[in-house]
Amino acid sequence: MNIAAKAGIRAIRIANGLINTVVLIVILLLLAFGCYTVWDSGQVFGAASFTHYEMFKPTAENNAKAFKELQAINSDVFAWLTVYGTNIDYPVVQGADNIKYVNTSAEGRHSLSGAIFLDYRSRADFSDFSSILYGHHMEAAAMFGEIGLFSAWDYFDARKYGTLYFDGQEHGLEFFAFVHADAYDNSVFRVRVTGEDEQEAYLGLLMEMAMHTRKDVSVTIDDRIVLLSTCSADSTNGRDILIGKIVETIHSDPFAVETTAPLIAIPVIDELGGSWVQADLWVKIVLVALPCVLVLLVILMIFKKKPGEGVK
Repeated sequence: MNIAAKAGIRAIRIANGLINTVVLIVILLLLAFGCYTVWDSGQVFGAASFTHYEMFKPTAENNAKAFKELQAINSDVFAWLTVYGTNIDYPVVQGADNIKYVNTSAEGRHSLSGAIFLDYRSRADFSDFSSILYGHHMEAAAMFGEIGLFSAWDYFDARKYGTLYFDGQEHGLEFFAFVHADAYDNSVFRVRVTGEDEQEAYLGLLMEMAMHTRKDVSVTIDDRIVLLSTCSADSTNGRDILIGKIVETIHSDPFAVETTAPLIAIPVIDELGGSWVQADLWVKIVLVALPCVLVLLVILMIFKKKPGEGVK
């Protein structure tokens, strides 16, 4: 065999080896990316779970001490919302606009799950005739992910009460209507509705639009109403809105289950802080995949070693 033929065969072998290596690396990168996305999704839902904040919930037993600790972490925290019979049991924040807490947690950290937040134009003491609370519609019953379930009458009918803690005191919530609206309907998403005529008209509009209402609940302009708004899964720009009024009577939770299990904080990615949270997605993928690639290259080098190579 002449020199040219040998060189050609050698070049083909090298090319085949490079192609095999590249294919294996690509497969490994895809595998690493798949593992990362599954893990990262778990972290997002962990950060959004009500159990992540359960230790901060103000109660008569802890005299709101834990809640004050959360306020020390983030001064924008000012209230706590609970809807009986759901996983909606979260701190409430209010920012300088309605953008910040779309991607910021109640602890003030970057988080895709955001936080439950009060419209920045509403008064934090809920003294307005109507106040709007926003939250993401998330799977796994996180944040306001269960609001859409109130579109079913049986679900709505069974979940009548909740609580709203603010100004150092717990208040009752009595839910009386469920509305499906368009996100750009300014007649619904109004704040600071003032004047008896305007308030009557606004309340009448909500009741007219409502899919469900409670006939046994009386609501007048002397009440203070709260709208819990989230994205709807039924339409592109749709919003599902559960509406309640603030009452002084705090009803017992018929869904409560006593437990003696200790509260365990769920470790989530935004607790790690630092550079990892701020890093771009491609940087995270590279950092996760790089060790795997190096191991693969070492294995390939070992198996490609010629017989007797390395023996003197």
